[in-house]
Amino acid sequence: MNLARHTLRRGMLTLVAGACLFAGTGCSTLHGVTSPRSAREEATATESAPKGERPDCDVLKCVALTFDGGPSKPTPRLLDILKQKKVHATFFLQGKGHTDTYPETVRRMAREGHEIANHTWSHKVLTELDPKAVTAEMTPVQEEVRRITGHTPRLMRPPQGRTDDKVSAVMKKLGLAQILWSVTAKDYETTDTALIERRVLDQTDRDGIILLHDRYKGTIPAVPGIIDELHERGYTIVTVSQLMAPASPQPGRVYRP
Repeated sequence: MNLARHTLRRGMLTLVAGACLFAGTGCSTLHGVTSPRSAREEATATESAPKGERPDCDVLKCVALTFDGGPSKPTPRLLDILKQKKVHATFFLQGKGHTDTYPETVRRMAREGHEIANHTWSHKVLTELDPKAVTAEMTPVQEEVRRITGHTPRLMRPPQGRTDDKVSAVMKKLGLAQILWSVTAKDYETTDTALIERRVLDQTDRDGIILLHDRYKGTIPAVPGIIDELHERGYTIVTVSQLMAPASPQPGRVYRP
């Protein structure tokens, strides 16, 4: 894709996002939306950053694997699976009852090369809060992850995927890019492992972002089959930042496949 086509596509994404966001929640204005692929292509067209050891998602058929709402008691079992399969994921961590309860699991995530991101302290819908309250939902997780791992998250995921320009302004100040998704198994509503696996595989396409939750009973047992089948179909499973590279996630922007 040349730069002119990319600019047109990016503009169309922003225009669409500036209309009504999420039916049934009223009309929210949201600008600054782009896809990881578009961000990557723009960076490729304007930069000559070395690829190093990162996967080259311009060539490979990449998909990002992400988990929300942990860590929880079963998360170490998921980490065992990812280690066995040699796959790295992005974990959007929640604070209350999670990072404050399972710090060693967070430490293990970082030690084993997973990407750690922010999913708020108590999972409040950010579009319903004022800027001060939005900040209060984000900063405790930033501080806890930095204390536990020595690194501060650069990515976040808004609960229920609900965001708008007011939320984006706060995220820009906090240095956080917003990451949405293209694949959801709705694993919060079923314990059927086969159904979770099928939903993920039916929706997955190149440059997509898969959303799962490691705390729900049916999810972790579905992960080995999901990984194996994605590999069989020729996918390379990456973190969100690897999917976007060589682009760097920009604070306040919204990335949605």
